[in-house]
Amino acid sequence: MINKILTADEAVAGVQDGMTIMVGGFLATGSPEILMDALVRKGVKHLTVIGNDGGLHTGQPAMFGGKTPRGIGKLLENHMVDHIIASHIGVNPLINEQIAEGTLKYTLVPQGTLAEKIRAAAYGLGGVLTPTGVGTPMETELDELGREKKVIELEGKRYLFEMPLHADYAFIRPSVADKFGNYYCAKATKNFNYVMAGAAKHTIIAPEKLVEIGEIDPDYFAVAGVLVDTIVEGEKKWQI
Repeated sequence: MINKILTADEAVAGVQDGMTIMVGGFLATGSPEILMDALVRKGVKHLTVIGNDGGLHTGQPAMFGGKTPRGIGKLLENHMVDHIIASHIGVNPLINEQIAEGTLKYTLVPQGTLAEKIRAAAYGLGGVLTPTGVGTPMETELDELGREKKVIELEGKRYLFEMPLHADYAFIRPSVADKFGNYYCAKATKNFNYVMAGAAKHTIIAPEKLVEIGEIDPDYFAVAGVLVDTIVEGEKKWQI
């Protein structure tokens, strides 16, 4: 069996300036902090980042662990992002500051649409049809990658055709994984950590707990290890 286990720094060694990455998490709940720290150490720049939001910044309310930034917030705090594709950006003020400075571009995508565009990439689909945005400027606006949108009518209803959203790397934080990469996320950490697996050329997971193959009934896992390229140990238990 191929050994998928690497250190965090080894795992992110292939990330280059200008790449597109996906990061699981919702306000950093479920974001792989050990991998974000490794990206910061690497110092990669000009990233396009796909995620639900901009994570948390230093000084966020104490209930979120405000002594340090969390999730994508670490990348923003180190000015590593040129373009963020997300569902909302209002929680992390660094985003508005960097937009005002002209150093950051943003594209807002409805949360369900964002998830389905990522899922379409993971499952090899040509796109998805959604009523979200029909009758609004979204019909004529270009999408997050500058692609034209189409309106399709089926059985008397109009839908927007949304194209898949791929990335070079996906960074995911499972609660439990085995050494082949089969994994499961607990409670709210599921968020984007399931749909992003397979939507990128390289999927890297940083599980809170790593077990031997066969130690846990395979039915326990929600995502198959065939979608995982690299496993990084050492992710700390999430604390709110």
